Amino acid sequence: MRPDKRQAILRGALSVFARDGYSRASIDGIAKEAEVSTRTLYNHFADKADLFRHVIQTSANEAAQDQIHLIERHFHKITDLEQDLVEFGKAMGAQLGHAEHFALVRQINAELTHIPAEAIEAWLDTGPHKVRKALAGELEKLGFRDPKRAAIHLLVLTLTGDPAIRGSRPDDDDIAAGVKVFLHGHDVENRRTAAT
Repeated sequence: MRPDKRQAILRGALSVFARDGYSRASIDGIAKEAEVSTRTLYNHFADKADLFRHVIQTSANEAAQDQIHLIERHFHKITDLEQDLVEFGKAMGAQLGHAEHFALVRQINAELTHIPAEAIEAWLDTGPHKVRKALAGELEKLGFRDPKRAAIHLLVLTLTGDPAIRGSRPDDDDIAAGVKVFLHGHDVENRRTAAT
């Protein structure tokens, strides 16, 4: 199993799955994109579901590592909670290095019921759950009572744009408003004054 062929297949498959989704992607199309034969593809992966699971795990792991690094970088220096959370939200939304991965995530959301459950579980465990756990750990250090729920709320309120347009990104004003709602909903101000 030559690693360069395997990597070419994974890169080609990511492009095809991100563009066409799981259901419409074909092994022939993926082999063509990867510039390998279908036989070579099947020498590395059992079937389309196996390939998809490997693609989403690899892609999600890379994106999650970058997001966790961003979380660690932003949360080690909290001085003004509201402003620092706004800056964090802007930085998370501005990540451009994983465009194909996030296109693939939009495809997953659109096709959720047509994708093998094992692939969805692998994606969630390798990507979103890992990122939420890292964020929850940082929020716990800041004294949030329910850091797991707070992590979900912060991500939703700062990374989701217009809900009518799936995949839209919020602007800076939306991020600032999301942080205000987040802090109000988690009663941070009352806890801060009670602690002094």
